[in-house]
Amino acid sequence: MKDLAPREGKVARVRIHRRTLALATAAVVVTSLAACGSSSSSGGLIDPTGATTSSAAASASESTSVPADTNLTAEMVKVTGGIKETPKVTFPFPSSATELTSTDVVVGTGAEVKATDSITFNYVGVGAQSGMTFDSSYERGAPITYPLAQLIPGWQQGIPGMKVGGRRVLVIPGALAYGANPPTPSIAPNETLVFVLDVLAIK
Repeated sequence: MKDLAPREGKVARVRIHRRTLALATAAVVVTSLAACGSSSSSGGLIDPTGATTSSAAASASESTSVPADTNLTAEMVKVTGGIKETPKVTFPFPSSATELTSTDVVVGTGAEVKATDSITFNYVGVGAQSGMTFDSSYERGAPITYPLAQLIPGWQQGIPGMKVGGRRVLVIPGALAYGANPPTPSIAPNETLVFVLDVLAIK
């Protein structure tokens, strides 16, 4: 994937490399999106059968051009690409967020997601500090089905109210993501995370 044109100043460059981690490495991230519970479906940071990572970290000259204390919000994240397609994501980095924010890129027309639902979804996750993609179900070519109540707090709080067929950006502060103990070295301790997700169905 080609780097995206900057919006203002320097932006995160998200490039997804087509490679799969060994199962031994993937086992480290088995609890990633899932905050608790053991049921799983199809790969990535939820399931240890197909996690992907990216080596697309920014260069020092780029990363230092944006203040490290940039307070990132979902409205600052630019997303291009059609629904169900791999989203192209840009935002200023390194940055962090003090609170959970969300914005709908596409408003769905289907049923509304409730906190007690299990949902089928595609997602990409990018570190706000590194500007690096750490996981993508789009890259694996298989959506995930999971109970919303078993995902990280930022998802539990940020997804209800979405409608099937919608695409949403979530900017999640570290305290509502993985805190001081992230499931993969690709995520820094207490790092703010940017997720773009498509809700495909409610199960």
